Order: sequence, then C-alpha cells, then structure tokens
Amino acid sequence: MNNMQQQAVFTTEGPLLILAGAGSGKTTVLVNRIAYILQSGLCNPWNILAITFTNKAAGELKDRICVAVPEGGADIWAATFHSTCARILRRYGDRIGYSSHFTVYGTDDQKRLIKDISKQLGIDDKRTPAKAVISEISKAKDKMQSPQDMLKQAEFDSRKVEIAKIYEIYQARLKTSDAMDFDDLLCNAVELFEQCPDILEFYQRQFKYIMVDEYQDTNKVQYKFVSMLAQKHGNICVVGDDDQSIYKFRGATIENILSFENTFKGAKVIRLEQNYRSTSTILDAANGVISNNTIRKGKTLWTENPKGDKIELHTCDSERDEAMFVAKTIMDGVADGRKYSDYAVLYRTNAQSNAIEQALSRSGIPHRIIGGHRFYEREEIRDMVAYLQVVNNPHDDVRLSRIINVPKRGIGARTVQVAAEIAAGLGESIYSVIKEADSYPQLSRAASKLKGFVSLVDGFLEAEESGDYTLAELYNLIIEHTNYENYLKLEKENPEVRIENIEELSSNIIKFEEDYGDEADLSNFLEEISLLSDIDNYDSESDSCVMMTLHSAKGLEFPVVFITGMEEGLFPSIASMMNPEEINEERRLAYVGITRAKQKLYLTKTKSRMLFGSTTFNKESRFVTEIPDELLEKTGESRMFQTPAGSAASIGIGSKQKSGYSPAKPAFYQKPAIKSGTTYSVGDSVLHKVFGKGMIVSAEKMGNDTLLEIAFEKSGTKKLMANFCKMEKI
Repeated sequence: MNNMQQQAVFTTEGPLLILAGAGSGKTTVLVNRIAYILQSGLCNPWNILAITFTNKAAGELKDRICVAVPEGGADIWAATFHSTCARILRRYGDRIGYSSHFTVYGTDDQKRLIKDISKQLGIDDKRTPAKAVISEISKAKDKMQSPQDMLKQAEFDSRKVEIAKIYEIYQARLKTSDAMDFDDLLCNAVELFEQCPDILEFYQRQFKYIMVDEYQDTNKVQYKFVSMLAQKHGNICVVGDDDQSIYKFRGATIENILSFENTFKGAKVIRLEQNYRSTSTILDAANGVISNNTIRKGKTLWTENPKGDKIELHTCDSERDEAMFVAKTIMDGVADGRKYSDYAVLYRTNAQSNAIEQALSRSGIPHRIIGGHRFYEREEIRDMVAYLQVVNNPHDDVRLSRIINVPKRGIGARTVQVAAEIAAGLGESIYSVIKEADSYPQLSRAASKLKGFVSLVDGFLEAEESGDYTLAELYNLIIEHTNYENYLKLEKENPEVRIENIEELSSNIIKFEEDYGDEADLSNFLEEISLLSDIDNYDSESDSCVMMTLHSAKGLEFPVVFITGMEEGLFPSIASMMNPEEINEERRLAYVGITRAKQKLYLTKTKSRMLFGSTTFNKESRFVTEIPDELLEKTGESRMFQTPAGSAASIGIGSKQKSGYSPAKPAFYQKPAIKSGTTYSVGDSVLHKVFGKGMIVSAEKMGNDTLLEIAFEKSGTKKLMANFCKMEKI
C-alpha cells in the first residue's frame, strides 16, 4: 500500500473521512483497516459495522475480510443500510408497534394499497397515478418528512395536497397491516432510536467502529442513522468521493460529505489520490474537467502508470456515422488482438443506444446492454411494432392480442381468450372472428368495443394500402389515433423516456426510407428490425463489449471506453443547462465516465443528430473544451457543403484520418449495393477481417441485401449482411 493508504488503515480512532479518488484502491483500504483493528485487539468482530450500498458489495467485502481474518471475520456486521435496519427492527420493532414478523412491501404492494386509498378518497388515479405518489412519498421519507410536513409544504398545490392525504392514510394502513416499505426500514430505525434511548445506547456500545462506503450517495435519513450510532465512541470512518456524487435524482445529498468535518468535530481527512487504473493522460483529462466545479473538497488524481495514448476526439456527421465509427474501431482493435470485452460504450441517455446497437449488430460484434433493454425489446417499442405488424398482417394473432387492449379499450383478457377459442374452433384468425363479433353470442356483450378496435385497424389498413402515406406518416397516424402518448403519460412510469423512445423509432423509420428509397415498404422494414431483434443473446460471461449509460458505469472499469454524444444539450443535458447545481452534477458524471477508461478513451460528437424524432445541430460539449488541448487528438475529416450563396464552407473539426476511416455516410446505411460486384453463394469459402476463415451455409434475400449465415473455423456461426460484411472470397 502507498503512504496515504497506510495512514487510512492505521487511523482507527476518531472521525475519519477518506476521500478516495477513482481507481485509488478504497476497497483494499477498507479490508485492511478492518483486519488491522481486529488483529490489534481493539475490539471483537461484532463491534464493527461496515455499511455498503449493495448486497453484492457487502458480500464481497465480508468475503475479503474472512480471507484476511479467518477467525471471527464472519461475525462482522457487513451489510446494506436496509438490511442493517431490518435486523435491528426485527429485534426491537415491538417498541414502536411492530411485531418481529412485520412485512416489507415491494413496489407492487405499494401500488395496490395506494390505488385502494385513492379510490377511498375519490382521487382520480389518472390525475394522480400510484407511481407518482410512491415517488413523492419516497422523497419525503428520504428527508424524514411526515404527512403533516408534506401537507404544510403543499400550500395551495391541490395535487400535492392529495398526495399528502394519501400519504397519511398509507402510513396508517401500513401500521395496521404490520408492514413497512423500504424507506420505512430507515425511518423507523431512526424513530426507534429517538423514542427508545436504551436501545440506541445498546447499539452505540456494540458498534465501537463504524465504516460507511460511498458516503457521497447517502441521503438525510441515512446520515441521521449512522451519526446517532457514532455518538458514543466517535469512531466513524466514511469513504467516498464528492467528485463522483451523481445520484441526486435518487435523493443523495452531497452536503453529507462536503460538511463532514463540521458535523464530526476533529475529523481527519485523508485523500487517496494515487490512481492504479488509468494512464496519466486520462487522469489529466479528468482533473481538467472536474476542476471547473467550485464546490468540492478538491483533490488531484495522479498515477505512476505510463502517459498512454492521447484522448481521441472524433467528429462525426451524424449519429449513424458515430455508431459506425464505434463499430469499426472495435473491429479494428479486435483484429489487432484485443478482446470484445475490452470495450465499453457509454452514453448520457438510453435513447442514444439505438443507433449504436444497430451498428454493432450489423457488424456482427457481440454486445450486451447493462442497465437497460435492447431498443426493440422495450415495452413501448414492442407495442408500436405490434401495431405495425398487425397493419402488415391483421391475422397475426400474437401481435393482435398484445395491442387489442393497449391503450385500454375495455376489452378484457377473458374476451380475447373467448375470441381465440372461437377462432381455433373455426380455423380462422382472431381478427376474422372479432370482425363479426355480433354474430357470436359469447362475444355479444363486448361486440361494440371489439368492432371499434376493428374499425381502428381497418383505418390503418386503408391508409397503408392507399399509397398516400409514407411509412413515417403511417407510423405517426397510429400514434395519433391510438392516443398512445397520452396512455404512457397516465399509465406508465418514466413516460418522458418512453415517449422519447417511440419518437426515436420514428427516426429509425425515416432513416430506413432514406436508405431503401422505393423499396422502403412496411414489410421490408419489419424484416429489417426482426433481424436486429433476433440477434443471439450473448452469455454475460462471454467475450462481448458492453453498452450502458454513464450512471450505470459507476464502479466499473474497461481498457477502452467510448463516451458518445459529447454535445451541448445532450451532455450536459438540456434540462440541466440553466441550473448551476445540475451542471455541477453533469460535470461529475463526465468525470465518472472519463475515469472508467484504463488505456484508451474516445470522445465522439456529431455535426447533426436525429434524436427523439427531430434533427438538432448542437455545439461541442463544454466538458470537451475543459480538457487541455494537448491531451486531445482530433479526428474526423471536415466536410464541404454549399452555403445559400453557393460558396463552399467547412463544418466540423480536425482533419486527421485513422485506420482509413472516412466519416462520410457509412456504406451499410446507404442504399444497399453489392460491393465490387461480389456475390455470395452457399458453399463459398470466405475470409473475414475479424472472424477469420469460414464457409457460407445459408443465404437469404432480404430487400436489396442478403443475410448470410457463415460457419467460421474459430469464431462459430455468425449472421452477417452481405453488403457490409467486408469479406474476401477464397
């Protein structure tokens, strides 16, 4: 261990703040500190409380402690906040009116209870959805606010008044049911300590040493819990990094770590600034960005690692060009000896994953999405694609059953089941049966609703068959006449994100029409996306690159990292740009993203980007300009365009080319045309740049392209599109 790590291990008495920079070995410090305390005989194992934020982290910490201290290591309290509080409440919850067998309500239980209370109060569940109520109650509990506190703050806001009334009855019903939600575990533990000083004193005596990891992510009630426990001995050690506080939206309070020395008098602060993860170039870039945040403890990461490559800032024409650049760079790297698992692609918002996912899929690059779903597997996308499938083929029973009551039309599951049974008996489709619903006595009660749905579908069929609508116009017609966006707002969690996703599908359709021209019909589009949807699922342990949001990447590290969408309005997000506090948090998010990279970092931005159904021309992200220029290698050829006056002008930055890459529209996004006149047939032997030698075992015509199934000698069987697979026949 280095000198600062040793200081952190040997400082056992009094309050201690360990400011642990990214990649500075904080877990090693925690394990060795606990081992030192036990080996020095300062206390028994059960006198140590180590709190982490996930069960996985707690388990790993305990396992490492047991290796370091075989005797007694298992008796340490190493757990999450929630499990620690639950353990205390199971033992002493009767003192505040709960049995030792109290129930912990999950989200579904909460929803059912809140819907019942809303009905009881005559509150419209559509105006005040259960999910929104749960969110507001959770925020209140994070701040230790009672229903009465919420009611006072609501003043003349009728919606907040309604939520406060629901909150009051909700808490009473929980108590009657001998139940708590997850937030109650923390709040009730604090209440127990406040109402029963003898129990607080018992645990204060027991926990002589308290350690809290990821302290920058704690909220008010979590701070209160640990500070009460630490009052007797004062031996509280918190580990965190104010520069990585990125969870304000979850209730985290960065003030807890910023004000630690004021809260715990005489506190010692130890900074772990030596990084063992990244090159010095990457660290200098991270320091350059985060130094622009003024409200911070302040530290500068350094490393004995080599200087490493410059950070490549690549300017692309569009998000499709950006995605192709990512895919080609990965393929080139793998061809040079890297593994797919060396690569991570990070983005600010999930909607950005769509173009990247398509590029990786089309290039045959194994990948998995962490912290999200594949674009075409998201619920709202599956709903809209199901509508398109039914328009393309109304006798598709599976897709029709999915959307017959989405949005709700009063057509219950039992009605659909009866229609399916009739259809099966007649050997017809469900659509054929419900089209004549009033002819079947079993469906007579629902006949009017079924006929209404049929009329809706028939209208879409007529629009599609008329030839008067483009695919994008047909899609917008479906959104409008189903009132689907309003359904998302009223019925679904995170409606804004879901609406962004269905708008992104509109972007995909527009791009498809541009690429396929006259052959851009509905059937071909559905074939195109079914290819993307049917890509084999890769095992989580397999050699595949990962895609995730910047928030999901915290705590992880990769040899090569791409941070895409480095543009004002996207990152930082447009919602944060007028709020200095929000900008600070966005900058911390950039710092987290940069420090995920160990050896090589790519930053990408576009000249224009179609996102959420519209095209934008954004400036370069301020976070790029905050990186010292000497650390950057700018690539991406400037492209000439004609100004209205007819003179040539240049857009973009830099001109250096790498790996022969040109940012012009990538070939696999152009209208397909077999390259160099090459045609492929079953039985042909081929040589692929990444996958090596193989033989074509099947070839299926798809639009203007051909789907090839190729058995490679070393890489197994892959499915690639002929027009962009870059193979040689041998």
